[in-house]
Amino acid sequence: MPELPEVETVTRGLTPVMEGRIVDHVVQRRANLRFAFPDGFVDRMAGRKIDQLTRRAKYILGYLDDGQVLLIHLGMSGRMTIHNDLAVAVPEPGKHDHVDFVMQDGAVVRFNDPRRFGVITLIAADEVANHKMLAGIGPEPLGNAFNSSVLADGLARRGSPIKTALLDQKLVAGLGNIYVCEALFRSGIAPDRLARDLKPGEIDRLYREIRLVLEDAIAAGGSSLKDHRQTNGELGYFQHNFRVYGREGETCVADGCDSMIGRIVQAGRSTFFCPTCQK
Repeated sequence: MPELPEVETVTRGLTPVMEGRIVDHVVQRRANLRFAFPDGFVDRMAGRKIDQLTRRAKYILGYLDDGQVLLIHLGMSGRMTIHNDLAVAVPEPGKHDHVDFVMQDGAVVRFNDPRRFGVITLIAADEVANHKMLAGIGPEPLGNAFNSSVLADGLARRGSPIKTALLDQKLVAGLGNIYVCEALFRSGIAPDRLARDLKPGEIDRLYREIRLVLEDAIAAGGSSLKDHRQTNGELGYFQHNFRVYGREGETCVADGCDSMIGRIVQAGRSTFFCPTCQK
């Protein structure tokens, strides 16, 4: 499933084409994705200006000029691809091309989702904070509301392993399995340590590495393991920089360490780690 860097990459790619622009019309090719499209979706989108396009956790939010918000979740396999070269015909839609957003200037933003776990819906702007998909989500890890003190407070009473705690979206928004594994390795913290047992210096280091690994991944266009593509159709490249994720049985990349990367299962997810570098 796309994590924060992949969704941020898609949001940034869409912004020049959609933010401040008017939706001429929408082509909807099926009645539902994970959920049914809202009633009158096509008519409600026609002629609307997208005043602001932003990201919250793993959701893309488009604030429309009539008080609605276009909410998009990529699910497990969703992609959004831009076709804005007016000299080149837009490709005929394929089997999994479920929605086209046709902008007034002729650009087409196409939503493709083979597994149909994605979400496209409309909600009221004043319901965003309390909407069932967004309520209770923690601070953005790259925002000003998140710092080492906030992280320390969130971990103080948690008796779960630190890996599991960081996957809780109520603690911090948008983190997923890949980037939690990578941040813990960079921090030198074993994934099975209890969250409440981390020392202040370890939490400071973990906070810094969470931000750094996310920033590095965004700069690389995210990680493309199976489905993720940038809005221009290109792969993300951060998977080439993984230090532990998916590297079970390979030698640790840390200088002077010849240990093999291990794997354990936590809360149903694979955790990759170095048994020597992470304590």
